[in-house]
Parts: sequence; C-alpha cells; structure tokens
Amino acid sequence: MLRILSLCLFLFSPAICLAAEPTQTPALKRASGGKPRNIVLILTDDHRYDAMGFMGHPFLKTPHMDSLAKNGAHLQNAFVTTSLCSPSRASILSGLYAHRHRVVDNNVPVPAGLTFFPQYLQQAGYETAFVGKWHMGSDNDTPQPGFDHWISFKGQGTYWPNPNGLNVNGRQVPQKGYLTDELTDFAVDWLDGRSGDKPFLLYLSHKAVHNDLLNDGKQEGKLLLPGVDGPMGFVPAPRHAGRYANESFTPPESMALSPRNIADKPMWVQNRRNSRHGVDFPFGNKVEIAAIYRQYMETLLAVDESVGRVIEALRRKKALESTLFIYMGDNGYAWGEHGMIDKRSAYEESVRIPLIMHCPELIAAGTVVKPMVANIDIAPTILAAAGLEPPQSIDGRSFLPLLQGRTIPWRDKLLYEYYWEWNFPMTPTLHAIRSDRYKFIRPYGLWDTEELYDLQQDPHELVNLIRDPQHQPIAKQMKDQMFALLKESQGMAIPVFEDRGRLSNQRSTSGAPQAPFPKQIFRP
Repeated sequence: MLRILSLCLFLFSPAICLAAEPTQTPALKRASGGKPRNIVLILTDDHRYDAMGFMGHPFLKTPHMDSLAKNGAHLQNAFVTTSLCSPSRASILSGLYAHRHRVVDNNVPVPAGLTFFPQYLQQAGYETAFVGKWHMGSDNDTPQPGFDHWISFKGQGTYWPNPNGLNVNGRQVPQKGYLTDELTDFAVDWLDGRSGDKPFLLYLSHKAVHNDLLNDGKQEGKLLLPGVDGPMGFVPAPRHAGRYANESFTPPESMALSPRNIADKPMWVQNRRNSRHGVDFPFGNKVEIAAIYRQYMETLLAVDESVGRVIEALRRKKALESTLFIYMGDNGYAWGEHGMIDKRSAYEESVRIPLIMHCPELIAAGTVVKPMVANIDIAPTILAAAGLEPPQSIDGRSFLPLLQGRTIPWRDKLLYEYYWEWNFPMTPTLHAIRSDRYKFIRPYGLWDTEELYDLQQDPHELVNLIRDPQHQPIAKQMKDQMFALLKESQGMAIPVFEDRGRLSNQRSTSGAPQAPFPKQIFRP
C-alpha cells in the first residue's frame, strides 16, 4: 500500500494514480451549448504523414483519404509526443505525455486507474466499440474498460489467420482472412447493426501498415508467434500485391553515407544505419529498401478502402453529416532519412503524422489547420465535440475551435520524448522541443552530440547547427524551454521497467562501421 501511495504522490495527478483497484470514471461537466455527437476514429500503425495521394505522392492512390481532406479538414502540422505504438496510443486515449501515463514502451501494460476518453464517453451515455489493435501490454487482448463492444488480438497480430485468433467480447474466435478487411467487416457490421438513439464511438484501430513476417508458403498460420524468425516486410492484400512493382523509389538526400550527411550528426544516428532500424540491415534482412517501400504503399491500399467502407456505412445510416470522423496515424515512419527506417527518432519523418477530420456540421470543406497539434490533443478534442468539458489535469487541449476556423491562443512549441528500449537498443532516450522555426534534440545517457535544426531553412534536417556560434543563444533558449515543459508536466524522472520481450541488437558485417567520436571533442 505504501508503494502505491508513493507512486501516486510522485505522479502528482489523481487521473493517473496507479491505484490497486480500478476507480469509477468521474462524470465530466456538460459544456455550455454542447451536445453529444457521434465519433469515428480510425487509427493506423506507422502511416507516414505524406503517404497519401493528395499530399502529392508520386504513385500512391488514396481516393477515400483524399475525399475526407477535400470535404473536411487537413491538419498539416500534426505530431506525436512519442513516436512508438503503445506510448502514442496511450497518449491519444488519455491526453497525457508518456512520462505521465507511464506506458513508455510496447511491453508495459496500462496502469490500473489510468482513465481513457472512451470511459468518459461511456459514462456520459455513449455506446462504444473498439475494433482492432490494442497493443498496450504485448500479450493482452482482453476487453478493456470504456468499451461496450470489443474485438482485438494479442500483440501486433498478423495479417493472415493464426492460432491466436480474435477476442470478440471475451470469446476467442478464428481469424479468417486478411486482417485489414476483417477488422473493417466487424466495424461495418457493428455500425449497420446498431439501433436506438444513443450517440456512439467507433474506434477502429488497424494493424496496417505495420511490418510482419513474410509468408513463404509454409509460415501462414504461425506468423509472429514467439520464437519464429523469418524475412520481414509489409503484407498487402492479395488484390493489391504487385500493383506498384514497377514504381521507382527515390532515396532521400540524407540517406547516402556521405561526409555531408554524417557531419556533426550524433554517433547513435550513424550507428543506427547498420541495425534493424537502418537502411543497411532493415528488419534484420538483407533486402533492398525499394522493395519493402513498394510493399508498404501497397499495404496502405486496403486501409484506404477501409476508410471508404466506413464512410459508406455512415452514409447508409444517414449519420455522415453529423459524425466527427477522424483519420490518423499513431506515429510517422522514416524511409531512408538519416540512414533510418522505422520511427522512434525525433526527426520530422518520425514525429509527423497524417491527421484528417470530417464533419460537415462542424467543419467547412477544404479547411486547412496550420498550427501544431498533437496526439495528446485528440482526447480533449473528442470530448469537446461530444459536448463535454475535458479534464483540467490532462496535457493536451481541444483544437475544435481551430477546426471551425476560429483564432484562439495556441501552443508555439511542442515537447517530444522517447525512452530507450532494451529490445531495440539502437535508439537512446531522447527529449526534443519543436517550434515552427527550430528543433532541439537531446540524447540522454550518451557521450554524444545534441542537435539544432532551422526547419524553415533546412526542412530535411541536414545541417546540425548546435556548434554554430550564431545559434548558441537559440540552442540555450530551446533547451531551457524543453526543461520548463518537462518540469511543468512532472517529467523530470526517467521511467524504468524490467527488460521484457526479445532482444534485436544485430548488425550486418557488410554494413556501415561503428561511428567514431567527433573530432571536436579531441584535445592535444
């Protein structure tokens, strides 16, 4: 009991006290003039911010996402505060930074007493459904608080049928087909089968476009089970496989192992190149980046079709005009930038996400929101759209007024954090702060280099300005602001948990060598 009390006092917030027993969800106040509104949230995994047709992609076609943006709002500067699946999902659901909700990696389960926005909606009379990837606590698929209807799977799941199957309202059922399609079937069936006048929340959480073991004709039925190894990549639906086989991949400028690209870059960035999360040894495979890049884009096609099917289901129910429809990714994804694939870093490709919202009763067609919004803002925005006053204790803010074209005081800087994982030791603990002009990045616990980038002059973060004398005052200011935000949100302690899962620390003998210490630190 003393340990639980001490932890609660450390976290400073009743909303996130790790109590021994779950507590009843408090009722939120009704906002003046607000009314309940149907909510649909579609979340995808590892969807890069510019991997959509309307963003000018050279070959990817996403007509349903394009239509959402055309007839709703595109939030151009949407970010995550931690670029990793479970921490980001917990931030989306709670409105809290990872250091407050404590789901800091993909193995830590949800702490008891942590309240997510579906619980508030359910308490306010909503009918709620969750369909898809939960992924907080790697082996957990049991129904979670806040949902009347539950369909999920353990861990990352698999694209194809597997022995674990699906948990449907506490009952194990077979997984029959391609996962993106099957989850959409469940979501649409739930919408079609609804009756009554209750407002609803549908949270459809896809596995796609996360990687998976590739099927070699023998592995189907045992993909991603503990102890199974094999070639990794992306798994499009059969109807989409090979559609982009002849399309070209243009390496980003920072992918080349050139003197300019590694000049004053941290050693950990250079070393990650030759790792599971780098271009020299992607997913532990000796494969061409171009091949898995095309698979990734093909895998997104079923996601876009899923968006279209849910839109059509709402139209059949005559609910499309009044429903707040949200499409977003849980983190970004690098495709060669700085020699990396995957996420986790604080670079733009990792922290930026796609975010589109549609609700003709609230949002004018063609709305573009330019201020920085984040995953911690999703929960308060949904609660505000539901006619509720968001809790004062959370870190995020409702950006509903921005969607409606109103000018309100808003953030001019955003905090980022990532905590080192024993499973994937190639990326250190990172703290960063981003403004509209600059980004400061600080690795923790390493003898290494800090980073400062001018995002207006250098949007691809090629030139580290941390040693430039003219930028020293800006670097100090950014660092001071970063620590101020950490102190303000009780983030001055590093969460530590025991090692769990499998270790992926291999390098390729034919990849880049270990990075040397920078010459600037040597003295005669």
